Amino acid sequence: MALAFTSSTAIHGSLSSSFEQTKAAAAQFGSFQPLDRPHTISPSVNVSRRRLAVKPINAEPKRNESIVPSAATTVAPEVEEKVDVEDYEKLADELQNASPLEIMDKSLAKFGNDIAIAFSGAEDVALIEYAHLTGRPFRVFSLDTGRLNPETYKFFDTVEKQYGIHIEYMFPDAVEVQALVRSKGLFSFYEDGHQECCRVRKVRPLRRALKGLRAWITGQRKDQSPGTRSEIPVVQVDPVFEGMDGGVGSLVKWNPVANVEGKDIWNFLRAMDVPVNTLHSQGYVSIGCEPCTRPVLPGQHEREGRWWWEDAKAKECGLHKGNIKEETLNNNGNGAVNGNGSDTIADIFDTNNVTSLSRPGIENLLKLEERREAWLVVLYAPWCRFCQAMEGSYLELAEKLAGSGVKVGKFKADGDQKAFAQQELQLNSFPTILFFPKHSSKPIKYPSEKRDVDSLMAFVNALR
Repeated sequence: MALAFTSSTAIHGSLSSSFEQTKAAAAQFGSFQPLDRPHTISPSVNVSRRRLAVKPINAEPKRNESIVPSAATTVAPEVEEKVDVEDYEKLADELQNASPLEIMDKSLAKFGNDIAIAFSGAEDVALIEYAHLTGRPFRVFSLDTGRLNPETYKFFDTVEKQYGIHIEYMFPDAVEVQALVRSKGLFSFYEDGHQECCRVRKVRPLRRALKGLRAWITGQRKDQSPGTRSEIPVVQVDPVFEGMDGGVGSLVKWNPVANVEGKDIWNFLRAMDVPVNTLHSQGYVSIGCEPCTRPVLPGQHEREGRWWWEDAKAKECGLHKGNIKEETLNNNGNGAVNGNGSDTIADIFDTNNVTSLSRPGIENLLKLEERREAWLVVLYAPWCRFCQAMEGSYLELAEKLAGSGVKVGKFKADGDQKAFAQQELQLNSFPTILFFPKHSSKPIKYPSEKRDVDSLMAFVNALR
């Protein structure tokens, strides 16, 4: 373990390796301590002190036991480290219109070797490029869950060679992974949700990583995730995790691309000829673990490729749990506050060509065995980004079907209507599209996730 001298008195000569000579030297020249142990300080003197070294990102928690004789800790002048308290809400306001490069430079200048970029192997490689462009030293870490795609591992190697860096990998605890797999199998998340697996493979390793830092840099953007990232600031005191010093407020979180849209990130990557994960060319946008990630299709939101089997507004693994508001957590991610949180959100699919169906209206459709016209109905929630993403194609389809003998409708199936829709209308996730034929009482569920006009029209034409 490296040792750091905390006294300003110069030490002449060499110290013997014996413990007795070490104690004598400490008593004569001032106290010394391991780097991973806080200095003993007193509030009597206010002197600014420069820290001489930093802990590795995977540093263990601080030790309580001391290896320094008590006599050696009383000789050096008592000092108090001067701490500048930053108002990060004010700083976030000041940087609201700043470029990602300016925000990145500010973060690296402020925290030096005590800050690191969290790199997932996806488009957040832009963060590494921005850090490189500042000309400042920077650190990068990543969470290796053991379940990543081969393409992601190859991409890690490419990035290290491109920028001449060593990514600091964090791994899950082997005993915890073994216990989870032995008790629930390799794919339990398909049945009981992804949170437990993510907690073992991602959240806890991240927590260990951040305990060795005072700040971290993420690739979060406001346009990334339905309901969870729309209000993230460019810099904030981390609301969930603790940093090197421990306790609330000990870690700062920087989000340099918070205000950048996904298309602009990609324009930047192409302009700078930055290497990217080859999975992107296969339709992947948001990239996570292999079993939990798949490509997105036309009309789908980028986060719809993550944990696609779950009907949840809050598609987060737990790394950015602080994004999720309390009311969302208390309502199982359905966006419902006091029964129907969509009441305060503007409705979608608003056009004269789309009929808004009430509960009695959709029940009548279910009862009719002979209809004058066939119906195409979308079960939706106004807050759902996946529904919002297909709005344009659905409205275009409604326009094409006007006067064709197929009526186009919508039924708001969240809140109080969700249980009914699940039991009677085959609702599994939003949006769900149903076709009610003229001569059949049972609706037919659209099976594909392609929500472009041509795919939807092919479905209708095959059944009418």
